[in-house]
Amino acid sequence: MTDKDFMRQEELRALQVTRLQDVLKRVYDNVGFFRKRFEDMSFRPENIKSPEDIKSLPFTVKTDLLDNYPYGFLAVPLEEVVRLDAVTTDKPLLTAYTREDIAMWSTAVKRCLLASGIGKADIIQDLYSRGGRGVHYGTEALGAAVVSSFAGSAKAWIKRMQELGVTAVCCTPSYFNLIVEQAGEMGIDLRRLPLKTGIFGSELWTEEMRSRIEESSGIKAYDIYGLAEIINPGVAVECECRNGLHILEDLFYPEIINPGSGEPLPEGETGELVLTTLVSRAMPLIRYRTGDITGIMPGKCECGRTLRRIERISTRREDMITVQGINISPSRIEAALLSIKGTLPHYNIILYSENGMDGIEINVEITEAIFSDKIRSLEAFQRSLADAVEEVLGLRVKLKLVAPGSIQRSEGKARRVIDHRNK
Repeated sequence: MTDKDFMRQEELRALQVTRLQDVLKRVYDNVGFFRKRFEDMSFRPENIKSPEDIKSLPFTVKTDLLDNYPYGFLAVPLEEVVRLDAVTTDKPLLTAYTREDIAMWSTAVKRCLLASGIGKADIIQDLYSRGGRGVHYGTEALGAAVVSSFAGSAKAWIKRMQELGVTAVCCTPSYFNLIVEQAGEMGIDLRRLPLKTGIFGSELWTEEMRSRIEESSGIKAYDIYGLAEIINPGVAVECECRNGLHILEDLFYPEIINPGSGEPLPEGETGELVLTTLVSRAMPLIRYRTGDITGIMPGKCECGRTLRRIERISTRREDMITVQGINISPSRIEAALLSIKGTLPHYNIILYSENGMDGIEINVEITEAIFSDKIRSLEAFQRSLADAVEEVLGLRVKLKLVAPGSIQRSEGKARRVIDHRNK
């Protein structure tokens, strides 16, 4: 618990204005990309009198970062940079950090851990294959013990979990499902371990997935949010009420916009999340379009935090599937699949073309009990599952039931969608 989580709204807004003026001045003075933009519209940082005033500024998008690789967005001398994260996509995406940025990241993750009920007495196992240093920083800032796991198999880390008395785990939800599965193969019941909390992020997951994780392991599962372009994780987190993610508004100013028009949307409406970094020094971002679809939730949280909440990220623009003119979020398919008892949290969505028409085939694992059932029962189960997916999507799909363990597992982000169209 920190004072910043419980600031009065007038104090928070005053702090946001001060920090906005500071960060806008720094990028004007030090980043040619932003200086040109500001000069083209005769904008001066001191024009900012309230947080809403930044709505007059243009958006920053990922292609801006890619086009100005490597150091076009750097706002400090290179000798002040202590960490460079390079994520390889079609083009390299670089994020830089100063010592002050690392300190900010550490504090942000510490606040997230505290909000999720984790304290100094906990032993936290970091199972992120990439980006887990944020968890490491935050755990050390909290004063708890962190078990880092940058190498090793799932079964090896289950043994460490058992031997070291791990009480909390941080990873992707898909990797934790692998942990659950392999613990069962080892004859280890996670419910009998000290493990009580899971902090899950880096991929989209649903309430249905949360229920499966908690039922299979006995833990309490929390959602955490971040992005590689800023910090990941540590931008927002669920508190113990688990009713939306508190966004650290003193560090990241949020907006919700219409993804098509770019117009701002009010609280309670769903759109694209836009973030402005308020204290980042190496690579501040102004009105950065995250591509993540969510909304700012109205009302106050029962936990007493005054930080506003965003809804769980339901969709990422870059993950959207378009089939037969219909835009589909993979998370909606997951929710439909896991709403039926007997399915397992392992599935693939295969996109294909046939006779000039796009289609979807879904392979989903089912429990051994159902898989070994009579053919008539299997067919009825398959129909009910296909009906559940069609009701959500408005589109009939091919649905294939496969045996437990059939779908390849991942130790990082799960690869859910396989696109075989135009190949």
